[in-house]
Amino acid sequence: MAIGTLLSAINVTKIPLMEQRVVVFGAGSAGCGIATLLLKAMEDAGLQQRDAAEHIFMVDRDGLLVEGMGDIASYQKPFVQNKSVAGAWKLDHPDKVTLLDVVQNARPSVLIGVSGQTGAFSEPVVRAMAEHNERPIIFPLSNPTSRAEATPEDLENWTDGRAVIGTGSPFPPLTRGGTNFRVDLTNNSYIFPGVGLGVIAVKARRVTDSMFMAAAKALAAVSPARANPHGNLLPPMTSLRDVSAAVATAVAQQAHNEDLTKGINADGNEDLTKGINADEIEGLIRAHIWAPRYLPYRRVNKP
Repeated sequence: MAIGTLLSAINVTKIPLMEQRVVVFGAGSAGCGIATLLLKAMEDAGLQQRDAAEHIFMVDRDGLLVEGMGDIASYQKPFVQNKSVAGAWKLDHPDKVTLLDVVQNARPSVLIGVSGQTGAFSEPVVRAMAEHNERPIIFPLSNPTSRAEATPEDLENWTDGRAVIGTGSPFPPLTRGGTNFRVDLTNNSYIFPGVGLGVIAVKARRVTDSMFMAAAKALAAVSPARANPHGNLLPPMTSLRDVSAAVATAVAQQAHNEDLTKGINADGNEDLTKGINADEIEGLIRAHIWAPRYLPYRRVNKP
């Protein structure tokens, strides 16, 4: 979901993915999961894995993940920065590279929060993002609302209305140009129904990272910001059925490309030796979408 929203935000900033510098605040399973898929997206865009990893800065409670730190988990290791990276940086505390240190020195274009730390995106951090970016991308994704790293209203004020915002919790609309502007809620409901639909429709044997990447790209492809850079990153919730169908088709097609689908014999039974035909995918998706059709009822007065 985070990667799909980030790809949508690129339609606004016009900075290619290969040139993005991303800080993820919160190096737990959620943060490293986002970073792992982001690494794959950057590789798909043309960067070598080592170069892509240098574009991603993971910050945890003990600061920036750098070589020599203790208690580095296995899933964090791909994102540990070389000690020399921060060697020439001006730090507030020489024994710890804080989030503000990273933003001021690495000059990221994207800031993603999955820390659960209320207010972690402080005014100095946000203003530093705005100082180095015309349109800083800032996603405080922690939930519930009380745990958000920043509120959209503060982000709007501290960046003079230039922030490209995505949140993990619901917030009221912002006022932009005298009108209400919906805050983009990067909710998993944009992704998982479509992933499940695509997997079920083609009877995929397993779900791969590439299938999630296909889902993220499909979401970005239906972003309103593609046609209007001043529009929302994500479609309205009222469009979820159409979004899910697009995501499902992309996921099913990727499963087919990876030879993970089950075919059907002439008698209608599954054939594990035969992959499903790519031309059948759209029809299978449509066949598995539930349509809420109800019988008409009318009130009958008893005699």
